[in-house]
Amino acid sequence: MTWAELGGSLAAIGGAAYARHAHPAAYWSTVGLPVSVARLLASYSSTMDACGLTVEPSRWRALAVKATTRREVRPVPPRRGMIRPTSTGLRLRLRLAPGQEPADVAASAERLRHAWGVHAVYVREVKPGVVELRLVGFDVLRKVRMPRRMDVGLLQVPVALKEDATAFVRDYRAVPHQLVLGATLSGKSMFLRNLITGLATQPVVLVGIDCKRGVELAPFAPRLSALATDPEQAAELLPVLVKEMEDRYDLIKARQGIAPGTPDEEITSDIWGLPENERPAPVVLFIDEVAELFLIATRKEEERRDEMVTQLIRLAQLGRAAGIYLEVCGQRFGAELGKGATMLRAQLTGRVCHRVNDEASAKMALGDIASEAVYAACAVAAELPGLAVVGDTSGGWSRIRTPHLSLADAAATCRETAHLAPDVPALTPFRPYAPPMPVKASGPVAAPRPVTD
Repeated sequence: MTWAELGGSLAAIGGAAYARHAHPAAYWSTVGLPVSVARLLASYSSTMDACGLTVEPSRWRALAVKATTRREVRPVPPRRGMIRPTSTGLRLRLRLAPGQEPADVAASAERLRHAWGVHAVYVREVKPGVVELRLVGFDVLRKVRMPRRMDVGLLQVPVALKEDATAFVRDYRAVPHQLVLGATLSGKSMFLRNLITGLATQPVVLVGIDCKRGVELAPFAPRLSALATDPEQAAELLPVLVKEMEDRYDLIKARQGIAPGTPDEEITSDIWGLPENERPAPVVLFIDEVAELFLIATRKEEERRDEMVTQLIRLAQLGRAAGIYLEVCGQRFGAELGKGATMLRAQLTGRVCHRVNDEASAKMALGDIASEAVYAACAVAAELPGLAVVGDTSGGWSRIRTPHLSLADAAATCRETAHLAPDVPALTPFRPYAPPMPVKASGPVAAPRPVTD
């Protein structure tokens, strides 16, 4: 090998190492993908055998092997489907042998990751007897790139990217209410910003309670149907939402022939069973820094706090059927806030926990879901804002990260979609004032003629 060839090889190796660190997606498409496919094809049978995922062949297969090749009959791995490359990894399906279950494959995910040289391996059951392996080639949460094609419907917002390179879709009809926790500069506001921007393009009523004088939600005022910027205004807004919920229950009763005196708790249907021309628009209530609604200093404020908490609990318990959904955000949300805090938190099915300052805060969000999720939330680094752990009451959890969205772009989207805000007469007194945008001059302005003597 000449010096020129050696120098070229070293330059190629150095360029590949730089691309792997600075541009992991490009490195995966050019280098990582072919290498991982070659490893998978060459070591599939031996890897499955080492992971304990092989089974004894059937009697007919053993007889055929002995009759044709006279080789030793060895255990067979799960039947492998076609390898489908993606921009972030690989996907392939496995047909499990009799007696195997998806948990057996999931338990060997870490071994498969090392054997095939990928960043992570995730297992998903497709149908009985068939699982899908999703191999992720690099850390997709380091630089978030949302999938280009996403099929979403009403009240569905792709708000973040999951660690398996799929989109985390906030589906309000599947998970009506959600709790979002996170310390200062953890990315909680970015999560809320992406969520509001995604809902702004849909015919949804957006209501905000921001007791920090509106500094978080005021930029989205053109798209908001109501906004309360202090506890006094929130105490006036919440009864209006409760009354709106009760009116929607009366509408359901009248349409379905239910007796007017039937308690709301006994009505099992919802607004989605109404005809489209009679169906009221869904309402999403955003509460930023929910602790501000619980903090009190005087006896009078305590009475107001108890009323607001009671109304929030009613909205959380009964609002889903009426098409009213809650998105509660804060830094901490535990029993120390006062009476009703734990009861309200129990009604919030979805949980999103960003970086927190102590383990107790993580347990408030995820402790009743999975202990592993609590440890994952405590391990979130401050250098990765927007990284969070999401889970629900089913026990499942995963890591997500919200893409960066500037406040100017989010506010511009809300101004452009202001005409999509549904008309709710009861919320008109609480509609925030949105100053009109200054009109830029389209051409040069003529200077006035000078005054002469």
